[in-house]
Amino acid sequence: MPLKVVVVDDSAFFRRRIVEILNADIGIEVVGTAGDGREAIEVVKRLKPDVVTMDIEMPVMDGITAVRRIMAESPRPILMFSTLTTDGATATLDALDAGAMDFLPKRFSEMAKDEDSAKMLLRRRVRALARGRGGSSAVARSPARTESRQLPSSPAPSTPTQAPSPAASAPRSSSSVRGESLRSLRALLIGTSTGGPVALQEVLKALPGRFPLPIVVVQHMPASFTPAFADRLNNLCQIEVREAADGDVLKPGVALLAPGGMQLVLEGGGQPRVRIIDSPPGTIYKPSVDITFTSAVAALRAQVLGVILTGMGADGREGARALKEQGARIWAQDAASSVVFGMPAAVIEAGLADQVLALQDVGPALVKSLC
Repeated sequence: MPLKVVVVDDSAFFRRRIVEILNADIGIEVVGTAGDGREAIEVVKRLKPDVVTMDIEMPVMDGITAVRRIMAESPRPILMFSTLTTDGATATLDALDAGAMDFLPKRFSEMAKDEDSAKMLLRRRVRALARGRGGSSAVARSPARTESRQLPSSPAPSTPTQAPSPAASAPRSSSSVRGESLRSLRALLIGTSTGGPVALQEVLKALPGRFPLPIVVVQHMPASFTPAFADRLNNLCQIEVREAADGDVLKPGVALLAPGGMQLVLEGGGQPRVRIIDSPPGTIYKPSVDITFTSAVAALRAQVLGVILTGMGADGREGARALKEQGARIWAQDAASSVVFGMPAAVIEAGLADQVLALQDVGPALVKSLC
C-alpha cells in the first residue's frame, strides 16, 4: 500500500509541483492538499496521512501554528519547506520545536545539484519519515523509557559492507553505563541529522555548566541555519554553545557547532584546535560527521567519546570505525527514540556501538559518567 501524503502550501503552483513529484513514485500517493494551516488541520484529521509536507508562511493560519495543533491532535511526521535565510532559519527551528520532524529548502536549486536529484531527495525524505516513528513515541516527543543497552566491544569489520557477527550486533542488557572508563577523555563528539535539532536540545540541556569536556557537534544543516541554531542552544543550555570558527580551541563546557556548508576538522597538539575548511570534491554532507570524527583520530586518539544520534543515511559510521580502531568509545541512539533510525543503525549494525541508549538517557548517562 502506498504511503499517504498531504501537501500544504498557499501557492497552488507549488502544491501541484510537489504533488506531481511525489505521485511519480509508485510507493507514494498524495491523498489531499490544503492551502492554509487551518484547512490543513481538518484535512489531516480526516485523511490520516503517513506524512505531511508543510509551508511556513501561509494566510489564515501559519505553518508553525498548524504543526503545533496537528501534533497535539493527530500527531504524525511533518516535513517543512523553508527559505534559506536568517528569518527562515528561525521560523524553521520554531517549527521543529513545535513538532515538525525535518525540513527542506523550498527552492529546488538549494536542495540538490540538479532538479532530478532534488526530486529524489524529496521522495527519499518522505519515505524515511514514514518509516520512522510516525505517529508514535518519537513524533509525540516523549519516547517510552527503554533500558540502556551495552554492547560487547569487538573488532570493527574489515570493510564497510561486512556484516557484523552475531556477538558484535546482539546487545546485552545493562542497568548502568561503564563510567569509570570515560574519566580520561579529552572530548565529546556528537553527530546527527534528521531529528537532530530537538535531540541535541534534550542532550545538551541535561549537561551542567561545569561539564568537564569540550564538545564538538556536527548537525546536517544549511549554512544560514547554524548561527541561529547555535544561539538557540546557547540560550537553552547551561553550557556555552556557539558556531565554531577557524582556530577555536577546545574548552571544557563549551560546545562548538560545525558551520553549515563547511567541514570541521580537529588538529592535535597540546590543546586541540578547530579548523574550518572547504569540502573535498564529491562530499555529500556539509558538514560531515565522518570527516570530523576521522580527524579526531590524529588529534585525540582514543580519548574521545563519539555519540551518533538520529539521522537519515550512514554518515558517522566510518568516522566511528576509525575512532573505534584507536580504542575510543562509541554510543548510539536507539530505534525507539530516533526520528529516523539510519545513522545510529549503521553504527550499531557495523558492531561499533559500546552503548545503545534512548534519547532521554544520553544526557544523564554523560553526566553520570563524566561529572
